[in-house]
Amino acid sequence: MNALQEPSIEPQTPVAISRTRPLYWSIRRELWENRSIYVVPLIVAAVEVIGFAISTIGLAERRRAVLLLDPAHQRAAIEVPYDVVAMMMIFTVFIIGVFYCLDALHGERRDRSILFWKSLPVSDLTTVLSKVTIPLVILPLVAFAIVMCMQVIMLLETSVNLIFHGMSPATTWAHFPVVQNWLVLLYGLVAIALWHAPIYGWLLLVSGWVRRATFLWAVLPLLAIGIFERITFGTSHFASMVNHRLFGFAPGAFDFEPHGNSVAIDSLTQLTPGRYLSTPDLWIGLAFAAAFIFAAVRLRRYRGPI
Repeated sequence: MNALQEPSIEPQTPVAISRTRPLYWSIRRELWENRSIYVVPLIVAAVEVIGFAISTIGLAERRRAVLLLDPAHQRAAIEVPYDVVAMMMIFTVFIIGVFYCLDALHGERRDRSILFWKSLPVSDLTTVLSKVTIPLVILPLVAFAIVMCMQVIMLLETSVNLIFHGMSPATTWAHFPVVQNWLVLLYGLVAIALWHAPIYGWLLLVSGWVRRATFLWAVLPLLAIGIFERITFGTSHFASMVNHRLFGFAPGAFDFEPHGNSVAIDSLTQLTPGRYLSTPDLWIGLAFAAAFIFAAVRLRRYRGPI
């Protein structure tokens, strides 16, 4: 009688997990838990589109007056509402990024969910990087997508209004180069995100460090340093540095010389990424951002629930 042969069981090799997969799911977790990242911009966009629709009352008469101007002023006047909605959205996502970073690490300590997240095989570095990705990558992309949709809707509203009043909508399309403006917008969002990186890094550090009142701890030290310098030395170099970090990206990222004091971008040749990337202030800011993020990682490693 032949002995029964047992089937041989070959050892299975463990499936390799991509190093980027924990980061991917951590970013998705941030989007699930922080719906304001996309809900608030959508609300702002809806308000702006409704407001623009109301402003189209009397558009035909205003357009006839604009067409009597020289071509440069025609384009500037027609582009104004489209530039305004873009700037409002950029400001909106910046505010969202500020308050998101202030709560990013503090919130999980406050509600004690940090104990659960630390039990998962996700490193502190991955967690902090997923959080800093939101203001540096996700929010600019959200702003870009929403502004594109808003401007298309506004163009359609304008075209319908002009056609209804017996005017050609070509006057809008000819003076508002859609693709060029979207490229300028995308480039500007990237430039702003890189320039504001140390701000977001500082806010994440404060979020992981303090026990309460994150906004006050983030702002008051800066105010104290500025006031101390002003009283002691009679100078305001620190305040100028903070102001430069908030608004100083444009001179390096764009070439405004042909327009004097105007901030209009009429050509893609006015984008200067090479000059921007060679700006020392940009790399100094990125170095501070890296230091703040590294410190936030270390703090999360040893900080427990509040």
